[in-house]
Amino acid sequence: MSMNGGLEFSVLPTPRIHFGAGTLAKLPALAAAFGRRMLLVTGRQTLRRSPVASRMLDELRRAGVEVACLEVEREPSPELIDEAVALGRAKPYDVVVAIGGGSAVDAGKAISAMLLQREPVERFIEGQPGFMPHDGRKVPFITVPTTSGTGTEATSNAVISRVGQGGYKRSLRHAAFVPNEAIIDPALMTTAPPELTAASGMDAFTQLLEAYLSPLASPYTDVVCLSGLEHFSRSFELACGSGASDVAVRADMAYAALMSGIALSNAGLGIVHGFASSVGGLFDIPHGTLCATLLAEATRENIRQLRATEGGESALQKFATASRILTGTTTGNLTDDCDRLVEHLETLQTRLDFPRLGKYGVQEADFNEIIPATRSKTNAVLLDADAMRRILAARV
Repeated sequence: MSMNGGLEFSVLPTPRIHFGAGTLAKLPALAAAFGRRMLLVTGRQTLRRSPVASRMLDELRRAGVEVACLEVEREPSPELIDEAVALGRAKPYDVVVAIGGGSAVDAGKAISAMLLQREPVERFIEGQPGFMPHDGRKVPFITVPTTSGTGTEATSNAVISRVGQGGYKRSLRHAAFVPNEAIIDPALMTTAPPELTAASGMDAFTQLLEAYLSPLASPYTDVVCLSGLEHFSRSFELACGSGASDVAVRADMAYAALMSGIALSNAGLGIVHGFASSVGGLFDIPHGTLCATLLAEATRENIRQLRATEGGESALQKFATASRILTGTTTGNLTDDCDRLVEHLETLQTRLDFPRLGKYGVQEADFNEIIPATRSKTNAVLLDADAMRRILAARV
């Protein structure tokens, strides 16, 4: 908002978006427009789970595109990016295409960004020693997400992880890294297993909620978030169960994830994603699972702190609005609606059996390392170390 009371905000670029069932058919022509040598980055199971995506390899070759393939098993490490880039320099690619979940898309985005650089990727990762700003040069990049979660198909950053002692989970970022083309075909998502659907869906919801409550939110991001929340609330539980093979249900979830990516790029995220970086750098926890297991407690703590904060009512009103969208009901009372949001998130947590942090080795003794490394400057409210400790302790 402008200090003089008028509207004032900026919006980062988005890809050219092709959304809808069957849009994967556009890929050969879009890829061939950039050249004849393509690196295809996929998840380990992507082509096996999706016969449609697998057949696309034949279509690409018929279109005269020479395809080299790289499979990504987990969130990309700096070593994976550097190795892929070294191979690409030997015989340069004209275009990078990523078909898969968030990890595959992040890997493809980072490889695209690094193929024209000579330094290792760690030199350009935010917060790393010797950080160098990237100049934005990249090889053209096309993304085809097969899960509905991270929204990375619409963002300008790629998350790179090194897990373990001294590890990190941070971004390679530049406005130019937004994909050139994003093909979002919900038909590709009908084969995602229930546990992946649930975890990735909760990641999208967390991003929508955190961006909606961010101090950097604008009327633009509010509209984006509310639209995403409406589609999520209509189809999330169906996607995790009886509607898993329904393309319309999957389209709702794909749309919610896309909106979450646009929103987070422009408004930032909150404490759950702060923990996703600090905890995720130390322990090998799937990103969506980490979001899903922390969201109810983080929401409870945010609401508690806002109730004790002067001027917190406007943010509480937003939590109440999210509650009305998610539950489909309202009590007409601000306090009760906020409480019902937490209750509903706890119900989802129990029903979908999201594992606790302790399953992945996190103990209370680790909090003293996790909390100082957790950043949450765009959280709904400032949280001190005690508040962060309460969130973690409730889910160990």
